[in-house]
Amino acid sequence: MQCPGQDSRYWDNEAIFEANCSKCGAVIEFFKDDNKRKCKQCGNEMLNPKIDFGCASYCPYAEQCLGSLPPEMIAQKQELLIDRVAIEAKKMLDQDFAKIGLMTKAARSAEKMIKTEESANRAVVMIASYFLPFVTEASANTSQESATEQITAKLTELNANPGIIAEVCTILADPRQVATDSSINQCIVHDSLILAEMAGRPAAPNNNGPELLTQNAREQAKQLSQSS
Repeated sequence: MQCPGQDSRYWDNEAIFEANCSKCGAVIEFFKDDNKRKCKQCGNEMLNPKIDFGCASYCPYAEQCLGSLPPEMIAQKQELLIDRVAIEAKKMLDQDFAKIGLMTKAARSAEKMIKTEESANRAVVMIASYFLPFVTEASANTSQESATEQITAKLTELNANPGIIAEVCTILADPRQVATDSSINQCIVHDSLILAEMAGRPAAPNNNGPELLTQNAREQAKQLSQSS
């Protein structure tokens, strides 16, 4: 069944309209279901100012329905996924405030590092950070393998992209270990875990703690040591 919002049988007289190009001001004609149109005068690709991408933020069939999603829409989908993961991870931790604290501190540190590392994938890093307590606090009753399965199931339920799921699980397989060829995403998650564990603890003598891999993490560690 076609989405009623994109089915021309349900359109009214406002389904075709004009808008001024955001760059040159020329008139661009839009159909209701256009996600963007190219300006004939300057070549600027302009997003449809009236299209409602609300459903596409969570619908797993958004690309099939709307065609190739614009970068702005992809970013919006990822931000919504990150927010939903944060809520679900906290629910899964229930009343375990120690683990919730670790999750919150790791995510806060990761957020700061992402801003200084342009090549980092924000969705991968933030999602992996929110799930760190599930793999670092594993008990005899919760193995690494079962924790990974739990994370995979939750991300699948939230309609996460398979590529994101795969990378998150690879990083969380052993977040304390990184190789020389590790991705920036893995380095940030590694550092966010160390910083989360450092928070609230006395600084290690002579700074003999785990090696931090990013410059921003080292700066955060320095601030933590000065405030402790």
